[in-house]
Amino acid sequence: MSILEVKGLGISFGGLRAVNDVSFAVKPGEIVSVIGPNGAGKTTLFNMISGVYMPGVGQVFLEGQDITARAPYLLARQGLTRTFQNLQIFQEMTVLENVIAGFHLTERGPIWADLLSWPSARKRAGEVRNGAYELLTRVRLEKAAEEEAGNLSYGALKRLEIARALAMSPKVLLLDEPAAGCNAVETEEIDALIAELAASGIAILLVEHDMKMVMRISNHIVVLDHGEKIAEGTPTEVSRNPDVIAAYLGSEEETAHADG
Repeated sequence: MSILEVKGLGISFGGLRAVNDVSFAVKPGEIVSVIGPNGAGKTTLFNMISGVYMPGVGQVFLEGQDITARAPYLLARQGLTRTFQNLQIFQEMTVLENVIAGFHLTERGPIWADLLSWPSARKRAGEVRNGAYELLTRVRLEKAAEEEAGNLSYGALKRLEIARALAMSPKVLLLDEPAAGCNAVETEEIDALIAELAASGIAILLVEHDMKMVMRISNHIVVLDHGEKIAEGTPTEVSRNPDVIAAYLGSEEETAHADG
């Protein structure tokens, strides 16, 4: 049974149809990748699913409940979280503090208890700190817990952002280009982490340009081109689809022509 369902999503900007009638589903523990040439509408689709944009048409369902256009913080409380293309890291905070910040939706108590340092507040803070350490261990950053986040490598920062998203205990995790800008070793680390998260039962929806990575870890692939879904299926089925081949070759030919 699917945990996330996208039905007929579409949106226009100034009369331009950015995404048109896109539908697919994601099951618990499944890795579904959304691919396509630049400008295909992948991030726009993510923004509609995660509540950043309000769809013009269509619906999004989480565990059978309509969550269309619900605010991102409400979606996070319901179990849908995401990362972004551009890192959203507090560079001058420690690695541990960045993850602790991710608990803000679940770690709630009376503000006066914190101000007066009540035992209940100290206990809660200790539990959050321990939880953050566990997540850093999960993404293999526990040794860097007390370092300033700005000192980490780019690949480590990507894993840190995933750790912070995990602090909200997601059932569905949207990853927008988690390996972008990473070298081969960093990409393999993120590749392994995503596979581990899916194996734990988290549904993963992934946008990524690294086709080797996509083909290696995906259970299912959705292909967009100019805002339209042109194909979907297993990695093998998608790699052999003539429409997919034409979309990518066309993009390369247009780029070569522009360069010429």
